Amino acid sequence: METSPRSAGFSPARLDRITAHIERHYIEPGKIAGCQVLVARHGIPAYFRSFGFMDRERQRPMRDDTIFRIYSMTKPITSVALMQLFEEARFMLNDPVARYLPSWEHQRVWVSGDGDEMETKAPNRPVSFRHVLSHTAGLTYGATNHPVDKAYRRLGIQRGPGETLDTFVEKLGRAPLRYEPGERWMYSFATDVCGALVERISGQRLDAYFRERIFEPLGMTDTAFFVPPEKQERFAANYQRQPDKTLRLIDDPETSSYLREPSFLSGGGGLVGTTHDYWRFCEMLRRGGELDGARIISSRTLELMTRNHLPGGQDLTSLAIGAFSETANEGVGFGLGFAVTLDAARAGTLGEGDYYWGGAASTIFWVDPREDLVCIFMTQLMPSGTFNFRGQLKNLIYSAID
Repeated sequence: METSPRSAGFSPARLDRITAHIERHYIEPGKIAGCQVLVARHGIPAYFRSFGFMDRERQRPMRDDTIFRIYSMTKPITSVALMQLFEEARFMLNDPVARYLPSWEHQRVWVSGDGDEMETKAPNRPVSFRHVLSHTAGLTYGATNHPVDKAYRRLGIQRGPGETLDTFVEKLGRAPLRYEPGERWMYSFATDVCGALVERISGQRLDAYFRERIFEPLGMTDTAFFVPPEKQERFAANYQRQPDKTLRLIDDPETSSYLREPSFLSGGGGLVGTTHDYWRFCEMLRRGGELDGARIISSRTLELMTRNHLPGGQDLTSLAIGAFSETANEGVGFGLGFAVTLDAARAGTLGEGDYYWGGAASTIFWVDPREDLVCIFMTQLMPSGTFNFRGQLKNLIYSAID
């Protein structure tokens, strides 16, 4: 990819600090196997570099067209897909999702107790489209020892082999809600529910809908729910940081489950793709929903999605439940599929007004409308939050703007 930092309004010397930082602090000490960084402003690529290895065990260098597991960076794509149907007047944000998910008609909210001793009550309001788009529906990821999470496990709620979106949402509708819909924020299966709603409303499988309505119009040729055989050689290995700070291979690109088409199409975390593809998606966002003549979503709908939808205009500090690592709390709100920096001083970061998200393997992106800027960082290191890549890159990038 050809880059032009000066045309994009950057100091080349200052922007090249990214190279020195990544190599000195991450590649040389072996903290990550490899990564990619893309910075673009005004639609002009200013910086694009590939570092290290995409497969350390086989000594395969990181390629510019490497395919990554983007995990939760799937969520903004799913959210845009659902909001396309909002634009067609197929639902309103405050409509109950039970309109399309009948098993959610009689949901209950956890009050106290566990197992057979659990006490529940009827919710004050039904779970709405706004709630599932903003992670305020009362759902969880079922990963703790809270009684609601234990109920998830008893019901077999999972995103694994043999599960489908239909069976998944049916089971989820029988589980108690962790809290009253609309009152708290908790990272959860909510965006997988959004994917199920895309299927129910459109009548298409999620992969077909994505391909027809988003990927093909944007030219995202390498983004999908699995890696086909002809692209396997471009698929990166995935690593986990161990307590002794070494890297352990946890998903071999030659035996990965991503080499097979899944039964469960996870709108919350199932996609793989390239940096270039995700840049196409982000460029569409930066341009207000359109790219190269393809209108994906209206600018006004996108503006609605990137506003803070948390109750009372609050940030995550007082509303978030549970530990997560894709965002900070202070000074950060949440819209319909994106975190939003409300107050840079409280958040302790540059780039007020940007919207963003990340993935479990430490991938990140953000779009900054004020600076007309896009940044994408791709690597394959779990867990996310091991290193503050987003914060460090923001310091390096914003200080390079002339």
